[in-house]
Amino acid sequence: MLVRFLNLKTILATIAICIVSGTIFYSQYIARKIAAEETRKIEQWAEAVKNNSNPNVTISNLTTKVLSENSVDIPILLVTENHELLDHRNIDTIGLYNTQNFVQQKINDLKKYHDPIVWKNPLDSTQINKVFYGESKLLKEVRYYPIIQLIIVILFIIIVLIALQTSYRSTQNQVWAGLAKETAHQLGTPVSSLEGWLEMLKDIKGNESIVPEMEKDVNRLLLISDRFGKIGSTPHLEKKNIVEQILTMMEYIKKRAGHHVKFNLQSKEKEIFALISPPLFDWVIENLLKNALDAMEGKGNINIAIKEEHQKIEIEINDDGKGISSRNISKVFKPGFTTKKRGWGLGLTLTKRIVEQFHKGKIFIKHSEIGKGTTFKIELNSISY
Repeated sequence: MLVRFLNLKTILATIAICIVSGTIFYSQYIARKIAAEETRKIEQWAEAVKNNSNPNVTISNLTTKVLSENSVDIPILLVTENHELLDHRNIDTIGLYNTQNFVQQKINDLKKYHDPIVWKNPLDSTQINKVFYGESKLLKEVRYYPIIQLIIVILFIIIVLIALQTSYRSTQNQVWAGLAKETAHQLGTPVSSLEGWLEMLKDIKGNESIVPEMEKDVNRLLLISDRFGKIGSTPHLEKKNIVEQILTMMEYIKKRAGHHVKFNLQSKEKEIFALISPPLFDWVIENLLKNALDAMEGKGNINIAIKEEHQKIEIEINDDGKGISSRNISKVFKPGFTTKKRGWGLGLTLTKRIVEQFHKGKIFIKHSEIGKGTTFKIELNSISY
């Protein structure tokens, strides 16, 4: 699925480049043709103006037609050699008469488009007249068309990629949900069987010390099955004391961590309430604490800090383990990523999904340094007592 998605992105990018490149070349070709045609029209207009100002030349209907039609939509300035204004077309007349040095400013603008057409005044051969002209609106639109099309194509590609990514995530979520439900289903039968055998063992003398421990493990399997079952459905959120919830899970992990690991929980408040799914939230804390234990390789300190500020609950879980390299920090929540020799690399992925999708919170790595440890941070919305 991912390979198909990446291939589709490449195909879309290639198509976009071809479309835009073709459009740019063709629009530039059209622009050159229009520019050449406009230059020809201005040359004819300049010649018509020259003839019109010559008393020895009879003004024909063609000259009049050229004067009236060839200057349509093209800004033109007819000036003397000293840049004294003789005539103009399609120029802002308000600025022409009200702005100082407007003619010179306009000449400088028009010179950017074309060199002026120069001819001698028929009435005075010593006087040189110049025609400065710019580009029509049509020509400008043709020049800007590729840019507009490029923006449209980019927006189209972005929309398509967002849609594809959304579809991919939706499919991925369905796979996750299906896998979780199937796991819960597969666990159901053997766990139920174990519960039956456990009841039978309770009636046999001599098992008084064994049965309670076995019962704990069976209950643990039931909890795991319940957690996986909730992944594929909308969980029921309950108002719970976060401090007490984390403390309970910390004590559970502490009993299984060994004497070389020290746990410390800090919170100014004994009660901080939030809407959570207890089984899933416990799973989050369990995953983070187990990751911390793995990072410390059986010895070190795990510190948990909980505080409430501005209707936000902040939970920081810090260890002094081996840390995470900077190149891997962005990968830790991705499916399949793990530095362990065993496991599927799904723990932190599920943790992120539980926190962000089910509890509308945030989870991220606040800080990590090789050889000094890692700090994970969870943010949840708190509720008043």
